Amino acid sequence: MTQTEFITDRQIYERVLQERVPKASDFVWIGTSDIKDLHVEAKGRMVPFLKVLSELIKKQVSIRLIHAKEPGKPFRDDFDKYPNLITGMERLLCPRVHFKCIIVDGRFAYSGSANLTGAGMGAKSPNRRNFESGIVTTDPKLIEPIMAQFDQVWMGKFCPDRQRKQFCADFTEILNR
Repeated sequence: MTQTEFITDRQIYERVLQERVPKASDFVWIGTSDIKDLHVEAKGRMVPFLKVLSELIKKQVSIRLIHAKEPGKPFRDDFDKYPNLITGMERLLCPRVHFKCIIVDGRFAYSGSANLTGAGMGAKSPNRRNFESGIVTTDPKLIEPIMAQFDQVWMGKFCPDRQRKQFCADFTEILNR
């Protein structure tokens, strides 16, 4: 039975980051414009979300991340704590990406307004989080176009026509795939 639901604020954190991402068995695709040092609850304590991704990589789950700008120092410091992210997580910097999505195993998707930040994903306290909204779905008819958009950007379909190549560190590499 497929299900589509509108969610907001803290629900994004709970339904996507807490319930779905850690249970991935094949792949997780994340698209975000902004990315920061996000922490999530795991086994009763707060840990970097990157630790969750690192644990998934250890289980042979493929991780792809598209983001629009380089993350700050706290994110980079946490990234360095998990060496398997360097080779196990594929990343693409695309300054034109403004969509926000998380796709888990091609069977679940979030699409909405929240960036991969604590304030965006609802992981911050009620007084410090953004007002965000989106949908979560298990409906293949909705998941397919979300995945298609992500994949088209990942594969560089739009790169030749975008006028920001000078800001895209991966432009040449994308076109040589």
